[in-house]
Amino acid sequence: MKNNDKNIPLVTPGTIILLFLILLGAVMAVYRFAKGLGASTNLSDTFPWGLWIGVDVLSGVALAAGGFTIAAAVYIFNLKKYHPILRPAILTAFLGYMVVIVALLFDLGKPYNIWHPMVMWQPHSVMFEVGWCVMLYSTVLALEFSPAALEKFKMDGLLKIIKVVTIPLVIAGIILSTLHQSSLGSLFLIVPDKLHSIWYTPLLPVMFFVSAVMVGLAMVIFESFISSKTFNRTLELNLLSGLAKAEIFVLLIYFALKIGDLGVRGSLPLVFQGTLEGNMFLLEIGLGVVLPFFLLCIPQVRTSRGGLFIASLMVIIGLILNRTNVSVIGMLKGSNASYFPSWMEFAVTASVIAGGLIAFRIAVKYFDVFPSQEKPIT
Repeated sequence: MKNNDKNIPLVTPGTIILLFLILLGAVMAVYRFAKGLGASTNLSDTFPWGLWIGVDVLSGVALAAGGFTIAAAVYIFNLKKYHPILRPAILTAFLGYMVVIVALLFDLGKPYNIWHPMVMWQPHSVMFEVGWCVMLYSTVLALEFSPAALEKFKMDGLLKIIKVVTIPLVIAGIILSTLHQSSLGSLFLIVPDKLHSIWYTPLLPVMFFVSAVMVGLAMVIFESFISSKTFNRTLELNLLSGLAKAEIFVLLIYFALKIGDLGVRGSLPLVFQGTLEGNMFLLEIGLGVVLPFFLLCIPQVRTSRGGLFIASLMVIIGLILNRTNVSVIGMLKGSNASYFPSWMEFAVTASVIAGGLIAFRIAVKYFDVFPSQEKPIT
């Protein structure tokens, strides 16, 4: 079948809205860099991390986990049937990391020093490890997606080289993802007196990694659904149903880790005390883990377009709630601070997400993100 992705229009009512959000974010960027964080955000010295870290960075990195998850399934576990959804998963992951990096520039007090970790090594710092892993994995994702560009420009020599090193690249990507997904959780182990006991646990690095795999699968399902609607493509329902079966087990493992950890630490009663922290935890687990678990256990839901979309969206929202709970809600009481994002913080977040969506549409139009014919894996 002929690939009609090149015929999709770049300018639509939806893209006009996205462009408006990008323009608004650009105006806010000028204001933020001219006036500083104090004038453009509700952050403070007492509470320096807010929406841009909790949602844009922590959630963004996790939402991009579908790249290494599907790459591992195809190349390491030899599940070749998932190859048709590999390239869009890699593109989603790459653009997700670009969004994270751009958002981080807004949050840094001196963004022009972002290159310092490359030459000023601090090997005992978790932030140093995260920074290097993000840089290296972004490079790996760019190389994994590069065949789409090399095919377009008929650079067959470089394409052959990339195919030769594909397996090492995938292995490197899995290692780097495992390191920094868990290390983002390790960041909060240094604040035992500030992070609420509901979320503070020595298992936080493990939970961050497992939840990243969990939301990575959901994000692939969600992206496939949105792409089928946006680009008028056939939804690979049989493949997504297979991912949904794997999602059930990951949700169960994550739930067992969370509840078991709370029980062992004696913190489970805190969940039911009616506090902001307890209620937010119940919302996070109920909406993001329990409900999608039971939905996906129903075969009729697991094999339906609407059911898969709703369940995957729940997991994504639950992950964003989790990262926000850890980085914001769970830190407020221990920091003796109050915080709610300013409208400019929301505007910048919407802007960088809009930029990622526009970039995805451009990539689909000019590259074979959804190859019309199955290409060999090796």
